[in-house]
Amino acid sequence: MALSTYAAPYEPGIPAIDADYRPGVCNIGPAEIARRRQAGHVGLVATVVAFGFLVAIDAPPILRLLVALPAAAAASGYLQATFRFCAGFGSRGIYNFGAVGTTHDVVDEDARARDRAKARQIGLASVALGAAVGIVAALLPL
Repeated sequence: MALSTYAAPYEPGIPAIDADYRPGVCNIGPAEIARRRQAGHVGLVATVVAFGFLVAIDAPPILRLLVALPAAAAASGYLQATFRFCAGFGSRGIYNFGAVGTTHDVVDEDARARDRAKARQIGLASVALGAAVGIVAALLPL
């Protein structure tokens, strides 16, 4: 039996085995989503620990801006898990609904463009959220 090259009539280039893939909407399955959520948790813990350390050593408020880095990483993980979309995969033109580490190429150029746009949105949102957390950390009167 030959695999269809269409997941649905409106999504050319998507193998039937990965019918959950939607360009610019969803490019990862449960295993990859769990990894992104775990990355969010790690980033959140790192943010809290970094902030606590900076407060404990009485670092100048401007140095508290450094918490923006792990906060942006946490935001990225959580956003990717929430949207079921890996920004890195979207940028590289791949997707995965199977075991972690297995990827498939997105062959349709329009689909790749939509994935790149979604990846940029997630990246910009992550940076904005990280910056907001850093600014709040710097402005807190501690």
